[in-house]
Amino acid sequence: MFDLIRKFKEEFILRKHLVDDALWLKAINKIQILKSLKPRELARLKRLSSLFIYEKTFTGIRGFVVDDEKKLMIAAQACLPILNLNMSYYDGWIEIVVYPDNFVVYRNVTDNFGLVHETSSALSGEAWSRGPVILAWTDVERDSLHNHPGRNVVIHEFTHKLDMLNGRANGMPPLHPKMHRKQWTDSLSHAYDILVNQIENFEPTTINEYAATNPAEFFAVISEYFFTAPEILFEYCAEVYKQLVLFYKQDYLKLDKY
Repeated sequence: MFDLIRKFKEEFILRKHLVDDALWLKAINKIQILKSLKPRELARLKRLSSLFIYEKTFTGIRGFVVDDEKKLMIAAQACLPILNLNMSYYDGWIEIVVYPDNFVVYRNVTDNFGLVHETSSALSGEAWSRGPVILAWTDVERDSLHNHPGRNVVIHEFTHKLDMLNGRANGMPPLHPKMHRKQWTDSLSHAYDILVNQIENFEPTTINEYAATNPAEFFAVISEYFFTAPEILFEYCAEVYKQLVLFYKQDYLKLDKY
């Protein structure tokens, strides 16, 4: 019943707020990771992006203006992970905050002796549980115009949002009914442990070392590879790639049994 109500509501919204064709073509022609999508998939992405823009609020910081084209470039990449899912995966929050460039975050960190230190980090993106997604436009634009294998700030932050649907970011998003929690945990934990071991032993790594920060960052980084460089992720750990195929319901390598 709730699904039918939601579908009726979305159709009503789309009749009035579907993204303009000219603007859509202008935006997607700039976004490199969308080049492999088929016309039917692009049509679905357009609908999701239109709903996303209608439901979310975009706030520019430091005088930065988030115009319609910038909104659409963010929305299209944010909706790519939910292309074969639905907008309910982004329920519970409304705002995307956009800085013109990297922003500085200050945090208090307690060391091993119990002393508290203030640290600062320049970030390109951040996702808050039940709160906004924060993005630096310079990085969004960079990742949109050129495909950087394993690097896309919009994909990274919005997959954090998917991870948080279970309450907190821990590398365990809500799995679909036919997926098996043990298979997910075993495959991702094994790949994570391999990466950590490689770093500790100063060995070269296949994927970005930032993935070894914690299981939440591991999930976000391997999701970046899934959408920007699936062949690298598959070579690193085929079982992880297959789990993401099941979760995102997409398969860029077209494996026969998926």
